Amino acid sequence: MTRNVVGILGGMGPEATILLQQRLLSSVQARDDADHLPLLIDMNPQVPSRIAHLIEGTGIDPAPALAEMAQRLETAGATALAMPCNTAHHYAPQIGAAVSVPLLNMVDLAVARAAQTIAQGGRIGILASPATRIAGVFDAALEKAGLSAVWPDNSDRMLSAIRSIKADGATQDAQQILSDATLELTCNGAALVLVACSEFSLLAPSLSASVPIIDTIDVLADAIHDHTLTRSS
Repeated sequence: MTRNVVGILGGMGPEATILLQQRLLSSVQARDDADHLPLLIDMNPQVPSRIAHLIEGTGIDPAPALAEMAQRLETAGATALAMPCNTAHHYAPQIGAAVSVPLLNMVDLAVARAAQTIAQGGRIGILASPATRIAGVFDAALEKAGLSAVWPDNSDRMLSAIRSIKADGATQDAQQILSDATLELTCNGAALVLVACSEFSLLAPSLSASVPIIDTIDVLADAIHDHTLTRSS
């Protein structure tokens, strides 16, 4: 019997990949190094910009780079893949077609978690990159679950926060933008708020709302934990 190993398509951005590792570390009650979860990580900050490709329409398609990363991880021994970037899940079909191991789909998993928390027909407020909305990354999963999305009105402000976090980390300005957006979503009828940008996940612990908040990075960490601890022959 051997332990499964998840391969991480990382670098989008680097801090988000490290944050996923930190969340995984905190999910294990370890007495020694060997108690922690093994990971294979392809930290590739050179993956072409998802924002440039999906919003600006001028950037290189990231799908081939992501498919190559997936293949490298599978060759290295990954029994499943995970990707701590919500927007990049637009390219999940190309990733899946390139390998024979499953992708632990953060989008599908997060919506499934939300569907366990609020009633069918409920509205989910989504804190995410405008590229995620434009590409319809959550549309199919929400429709399947019988849920609908509420988005912040000012997409430029959300994009500004993402770029600020990528450049300067978890700044007070970015925190204020997220706090304002969270309040806006709940005032517009959201029964749950989904933190669906891994840059925003860096600030998620300090967010508060009158409704439940689910961070997609936490959902992905749980899925990685469960997959790794399911032993395979």
